Amino acid sequence: MAILTALSAIDHAFAQLTTERPTPMFFDAGTVPGLPDRPMSLQELSDLLRGRVYVEVTDAVWRQLAGHARQWGGEWVTAAAGIAAPSLTKMASRLGRKHPQQIEDIDSEVLAGFLDALTHAPLEPPQMWLRLCWAAWRGGLRAVPQEEMLELSWDVPSGSRLPRRPYGHPDLLLGRACRAGVITPDAAELIGATRYGGELIDVLAAQKDITPAALRKRRRAAELRLASVLRTGDLSGPAHTPKANTSQRTTRPETSQLRLTGNL
Repeated sequence: MAILTALSAIDHAFAQLTTERPTPMFFDAGTVPGLPDRPMSLQELSDLLRGRVYVEVTDAVWRQLAGHARQWGGEWVTAAAGIAAPSLTKMASRLGRKHPQQIEDIDSEVLAGFLDALTHAPLEPPQMWLRLCWAAWRGGLRAVPQEEMLELSWDVPSGSRLPRRPYGHPDLLLGRACRAGVITPDAAELIGATRYGGELIDVLAAQKDITPAALRKRRRAAELRLASVLRTGDLSGPAHTPKANTSQRTTRPETSQLRLTGNL
């Protein structure tokens, strides 16, 4: 027997909005450039958004859906959640692969994160749909047990001990990596902003006038350098890096390094 979770309940409620009521709900597509100039059924809109659609069109649709949910609540909240449900379900499934016993909690938190952003996130910034997805993902993470929160085995020592270096807040680790010359200050800011600060890489790429793929490649390269050093030693001193990288570091203004390392 299938488990009834929050997301499967939304699927059922969405089906009622589209097929089991006297007057199915429609979305006014005529107000969104790039969509047909006519009302669209919610199921048709859902199918369209799962295909190849320009980001600007998707943004406009989700701004309108969020606006309807905030203004009229109720059925429009269900409609928006139902349209998002296929993506949210995939997200929850990915989080629940290693934690099947938490799948009900994960589903609930994914949906809660999405609905919170749907009703409270600012509508003006770009990448509305992506921001809704990130909110849902972060919600789902709250239901995934962290290793340090699990019950310890009887033979695992639980006393206090000094952690291996490098330790501390990620910002401190990134600052040490800058001082050691492992990564550049720009790379540290990129990692910190997107991995820990909640910034969307697509938004940062637009601000820097480069493609998201190029920015992800830069982040990946910096993270690989950092991981390599962490596996072989610590960040207490200068790193042994190629001369090409060393020359780049010596020509970078000191003021840019102070942005991350000045308070360490």
